[in-house]
Amino acid sequence: MHHRAWLAALALLVMTAAHAPIASATQAQTERDQKPVKEIASGRVAVGSATFPLYLSADWSNPLPEVTRAVLVLHGVLRNADDYFRAALSAQAAAGDAGKATLMIAPQFLIEPDVEAFKLPAETLRWSLYGWQGGEPAIAPSPASSFEALDAILARLGDRRLFPNLKDVVVFGHSGGGQVVQRYAIAVKGEQVLLREGIGVRYVVANPSSYAYFTKERPLPAIAASCHGYNKWKFGMDDRPPYLAEPSPTALEQAYVARRVIYLLGTLDTNPDHPALDKSCMAEAEGPYRYARGHSYFAAMQARDGGTPNHRLWDVPGVGHEGGKMLNSPCGLTAVFDIPGCEAAH
Repeated sequence: MHHRAWLAALALLVMTAAHAPIASATQAQTERDQKPVKEIASGRVAVGSATFPLYLSADWSNPLPEVTRAVLVLHGVLRNADDYFRAALSAQAAAGDAGKATLMIAPQFLIEPDVEAFKLPAETLRWSLYGWQGGEPAIAPSPASSFEALDAILARLGDRRLFPNLKDVVVFGHSGGGQVVQRYAIAVKGEQVLLREGIGVRYVVANPSSYAYFTKERPLPAIAASCHGYNKWKFGMDDRPPYLAEPSPTALEQAYVARRVIYLLGTLDTNPDHPALDKSCMAEAEGPYRYARGHSYFAAMQARDGGTPNHRLWDVPGVGHEGGKMLNSPCGLTAVFDIPGCEAAH
């Protein structure tokens, strides 16, 4: 794909990556988000007795000894994994030799209208309209968490018969997808199979509207004080879904701090009235816009006892809420493909 066409595709991706939590979704947003997707991913991975769709840059039913890196790219609220997959393939090409040894994966979380529109088999997993974003159980055919679906992908990547030379797995998300990645990095269970095999795992969180806090403190306490439910999951630790209900907030925090997380923040993502910004009081308590919210969250985590030695925050200069420019920036390529060039990386 030519560079200009790639940027156009990624611009479309960014425009549709908004997060619309139930508490702040307008009727118009809900009607938009309920529309069936335009395309269903062709690949499948088993999640128990159910199936989960995903796009793959190579056939993983046979051994892939040439693959040393796998990158998951998560879609946003419109579930348009096809757009994200095209963007992922373009980034893979931009990465040069590093991209040639990479398997690109774009999972697709579906809702009931998607399944009905495409007459998909009964065993196809589907979630509530926004529940998949926070790890909620599926509504059919089994109560599998959306995080369990991601775990199933990691489990397959940990199969040394299929991936004998895999060294790194990266879970990347921008905007709405960035919110999923940040919450998944808190709760993930499936990385253990990779770590046992000596495979490194990192989570790249780019320009999300909000973050999950481990305490009830917020950057803007006055807003939090008047916001009912500000500490409910996905913004805090109250009322967590079954996938992560059992560990204490302290245990979840300790596990999160131990994981490798990179926050990518566009220095121009500073519009408090951005149409895709979550403006619920839960999100507003975290700051006025994405750049501020990201820096405030990182500062709060650094201020905890022991800090966050495995976490990094890299500013992406001159970039706003633009997924293509974030991913194709020097720091984006460093975060995902380990390509040198990010001045902030040290």
